[in-house]
Amino acid sequence: MTAIAEDVVDSASISSASTKRKSLWLLALKNPGVLIGGTILLIMLLIAVLAPVLGTVDPTRIDPAARNKKPGTEITFRLDDGKTAKRVVLMGTDSLGRDVYSRVIYGTRVSLMVGVSVALCAIAIGTVIGLVSGYVRWADAIIMRIMDGLMAIPGILLAIALVSIWRAGLITVIFAIVVPDVPRVVRLVRSIVLTVREEPYVEGAISVGTPTWILLFRHILPNTVAPLIVQGTFLAAAAILSEAALSFLGIGIPPEIPSWGNIMAEGRTLFRVFPHNILYPGIFLAFTVLAINIMGDGLRDTLDPKMSKKV
Repeated sequence: MTAIAEDVVDSASISSASTKRKSLWLLALKNPGVLIGGTILLIMLLIAVLAPVLGTVDPTRIDPAARNKKPGTEITFRLDDGKTAKRVVLMGTDSLGRDVYSRVIYGTRVSLMVGVSVALCAIAIGTVIGLVSGYVRWADAIIMRIMDGLMAIPGILLAIALVSIWRAGLITVIFAIVVPDVPRVVRLVRSIVLTVREEPYVEGAISVGTPTWILLFRHILPNTVAPLIVQGTFLAAAAILSEAALSFLGIGIPPEIPSWGNIMAEGRTLFRVFPHNILYPGIFLAFTVLAINIMGDGLRDTLDPKMSKKV
């Protein structure tokens, strides 16, 4: 009878939890910040997916005869079969004659991939460590001293140090940005666990002998979902900026892979004469980060009970 009662309670709690999630997402969709930020991000995602269609030419194609052309200039280029054709460069060309428009379009892929990958990896690693730190009392002091040590080093400096150790590349950049972000997730999850583990339903589950892993992932972990969603948006925005900074400094994404950071880095020497090399990737970078932050603020207002009451 006790097992049946527990099953009924569990099914009822699962049903109420799913209903609550649906209502929260409906409220989120009604939030202007979520709508505006989500729309811009959806457009950027479509640009990234359709880059081979939207891009006019190969972003790595070098044409010395078309170097440093201003936006809207008509240039003559040679086709693979030896013939020549004319086209208009929408965003101009860089110092190597590469089409800035195509490079910016393909750079969207790199930035979004870095932002999403860093957010997911940091949340996955930080959540596991935070659960252990918040629930296992003897491990808490050890884990948090390590996290405090990582947080004592500025994130961008730690990322530069990690990239300098290994060969520059997409995976290296993602790893270098994830490491400084993990302590922030750990501290967030730990603070939630320290509060939730004192709740009566958790103490009740402990008293009936519930295994620790079930207690963590079934009773405690669901309480971290809403804060982690909000935290993930800010981590993604910060990761995109960090990747752009590393690439701008020449230690991030290699030059043969177009990214907004290395496009701006290659155009900085001629910025006064040909500002389009920095202007267009900078606009895409600013709008993407702004959209993520706006959406994150909207999600926070919706998912945070204190903020939602004010709204």
